[in-house]
Amino acid sequence: MTSLPDLAVRAARANFNRALAEAKLDAIGPLLAPDAILITGTDSAILTGRKAQLLAWKREFSAPAKTLYARIPETITVSPVEPIALEVGHWHAVAEATGEPVASGRYTAKWRTFGTQWRIEAEIYVTLA
Repeated sequence: MTSLPDLAVRAARANFNRALAEAKLDAIGPLLAPDAILITGTDSAILTGRKAQLLAWKREFSAPAKTLYARIPETITVSPVEPIALEVGHWHAVAEATGEPVASGRYTAKWRTFGTQWRIEAEIYVTLA
């Protein structure tokens, strides 16, 4: 059975994917905790903080050959004792111009509620293809 917090995290992830697809930095920002951490899939670069992630996405969105990214959650585990959740899933990237696959893999994301808003605190990506 899917819980309301589970659905809220899935909705937040869908909003994040939509913001990536539409290259909307102003929609990504509110979904990230101020000190959010992202570890990239290929070179394990660490992006610390909302500002660092938004700068990285800004560069990505202005690249001449755009890549479209999506994260597809498989499981959401909501803590019964803390306002946190763990998302596990797979991700993929395709070239916007051709739709050809660029890369794909697995990820985990830790979410936390800030008031009533679920925000990403940490994400770890692994490139598998």
